[in-house]
Amino acid sequence: MSDSWRGAPPPGRRLDDAASAAGPFTFPWDAPLFPPFPMQFRDASILTVCYRTDPAAIERLLPPPLERLGDVVVAHVYRMPDVDFAGSVHECNVMVGARLATGGESVTGGYSVGLYLDSDAGVAHGREVHGQPKKLAKLVLETRGDLIVGEVERNGITILTATTPFKQQRAAPAEMRRHFDFAENINYKVIPHIDGTPAIRQLTSRRLQDLEVSECWVGPCTVELRPNAQAPLFRLPVLEPLEGYFWRANFTLVAGRVLHDYLAPPE
Repeated sequence: MSDSWRGAPPPGRRLDDAASAAGPFTFPWDAPLFPPFPMQFRDASILTVCYRTDPAAIERLLPPPLERLGDVVVAHVYRMPDVDFAGSVHECNVMVGARLATGGESVTGGYSVGLYLDSDAGVAHGREVHGQPKKLAKLVLETRGDLIVGEVERNGITILTATTPFKQQRAAPAEMRRHFDFAENINYKVIPHIDGTPAIRQLTSRRLQDLEVSECWVGPCTVELRPNAQAPLFRLPVLEPLEGYFWRANFTLVAGRVLHDYLAPPE
């Protein structure tokens, strides 16, 4: 295991300036909060629900130059029992379709407007590396009789409840991306300098690798949102529930890329 993984040097030694500048990947040096890429996720169960909302509500949340794709919100509730470094994790990623067309390149994907999970490592990794708007929450993804239920709770308020019938109709995994290609995850990365001035202002993108879907099911869905000023998903109101998917998969989280740098000097 390399020093960049361990962080701290062996007992009796100190990091010199060169080693300090080169690493570690994260803090604290003697017990890093999250590892460098790649990170593997095994045997994840996911409930994905899709619904129509007010287009103006989507546009209010998109930083320019992102453009809205349609009027559909896609919310994923994950149960991930075997994640490198983090252990067992639950997560919810709420996305809207977005397009970026700059510099001759056009990128479409799912822009994350809300991310909630029960892992401090996951919160820090998402915010510091990808720019994902992650916050701590309590989450449940479970089967209750013939119903699959996903719940997200923050501040004692269940901000999202999603349901779909238990495994009634098989679906091809590609069907889940009918509204937009959410496998391409776009985020707005914001990190300030110590004096409060902007250090990083970027649109970033990452795509999961080694995706293996072992099963996928589709059915009707319900989506219920409750107001919470610190987790305001209710500002994307449910106008029409569309469909829900339940699927199981393995995948790998790898490094992403910068799509747009707001602080780059003009050409």
